[in-house]
Amino acid sequence: MLRASLLYLSEQPRVFKFVRGNPIARKLASRFVAGETLETAVPAVRALNAAGITASLDLLGESVKSHQEASAAADTAIAMLERIRTDKLDSNISVKLTQFGLDLDPARCVANTRRILGRAKALDIFVRIDMESSAYTQRTLDLVERELYPEYPDHIGVVIQSYLYRSAEDIARLNALKMRVRLCKGAYKEPPAVAFPAKADVDKSYGQLMEALLLNGRYPAIATHDEALIERTKAFATQHGIGADRFEFQMLYGVRRDLQDRLVKEGYRMRVYVPFGTQWYPYLMRRLAERPANIAFILGNVMKEGMRR
Repeated sequence: MLRASLLYLSEQPRVFKFVRGNPIARKLASRFVAGETLETAVPAVRALNAAGITASLDLLGESVKSHQEASAAADTAIAMLERIRTDKLDSNISVKLTQFGLDLDPARCVANTRRILGRAKALDIFVRIDMESSAYTQRTLDLVERELYPEYPDHIGVVIQSYLYRSAEDIARLNALKMRVRLCKGAYKEPPAVAFPAKADVDKSYGQLMEALLLNGRYPAIATHDEALIERTKAFATQHGIGADRFEFQMLYGVRRDLQDRLVKEGYRMRVYVPFGTQWYPYLMRRLAERPANIAFILGNVMKEGMRR
């Protein structure tokens, strides 16, 4: 019922119009989304940099409906790269292949992504290819491994989700290729045929994959707000003599800012994903619909942060 309601609301233009025009709603959204334009996102990155935190600019939106939209999304990604260089921001960028037309024409998607990576290489800025639902996992990895990584090995990386059964094999292969990996738990609602349904199993998988990445990976990104997993990462790195310069923690904009600051003070590298764009409302509603437990997760972390301040 909740999932159906959230999906319904995500598709209602009147609700979107109300939320975008409502000062209270926009203020709440600004906690997690850095505005609707690159101009509003840049100050958020500057503020993070001033606090010793690096960033990853993330243009919201996926599954474009036309080649024109795909090309425009690629143009915006290039503009993000240019702005990072012009403003001397300590940031990379994060993109999704469906933004560039993966569902419309894989060949054009590759062309759009190559255009971005060509500019990223010229500016020496890293590009993270985000992972979407399990329906896209194999397609994303095939495209990156076969088409893009051989040409841009220093400027492209992928995301692996610990709740998928397949992820241990994917990590082993990517480590052998020396491709940079961002490890997260996974936020999409997946069937038990492809993903661990129990949180305990997802966490266990995450810990095992984290250890494999720290031991054999190339500058892995440990993306989690889970303090138990963060402490496990720190302990494992110390036990195996893995310096804090050989990996980084990653979190989402507006979530557990207290923990972000604490890790920086402890000498760890921290990167925060900074999402922006006009699609923040439908994006957020779809993400919550895919995994309604995220509602409690976000509210719980906001409350936890408030209690620690």
